[in-house]
Amino acid sequence: MYPVVLTIHSILRWLVVLSAVFAIIRAITGLSFKRGWMAMDNRAGQWFTILMDLQLLLGIILYFFLSPITTAALQDFGSAMGNPATRFFAVEHIALMVLAVAVAHIGRSLSRKAPTPQQKHRRALIWFSLSLLLVLAAVPWPFLSYGRPWL
Repeated sequence: MYPVVLTIHSILRWLVVLSAVFAIIRAITGLSFKRGWMAMDNRAGQWFTILMDLQLLLGIILYFFLSPITTAALQDFGSAMGNPATRFFAVEHIALMVLAVAVAHIGRSLSRKAPTPQQKHRRALIWFSLSLLLVLAAVPWPFLSYGRPWL
């Protein structure tokens, strides 16, 4: 079961990144062209947060139930902190990703509640960009010593 959920989690990462980029592009073009807040702008943020939530759910399942890395780390947390790869998956990855999900939701809420379309686009741009940066910082890229494959 672990390889299946991990593969889905890995593939879903790209959908999260693509949806974030799409929502950010919508915000940039909305600001640049002084366009009103459209249904597609709202849906872009909605899909981004939905995919983030789904990714977080899979990550929690991996973290607490399926991953041999975090299972071992949670049994001896002290020694796990001495290993950079174990520390990354046991602490850094999940902390940054939970923060990224929270930032995405804050951005969606603030952008929807802003009084003007320009403020909606600006808030979406700022918060979704920050969320995407956190996601990119927490991905176990293949070029890292503890990295995972692209897919």
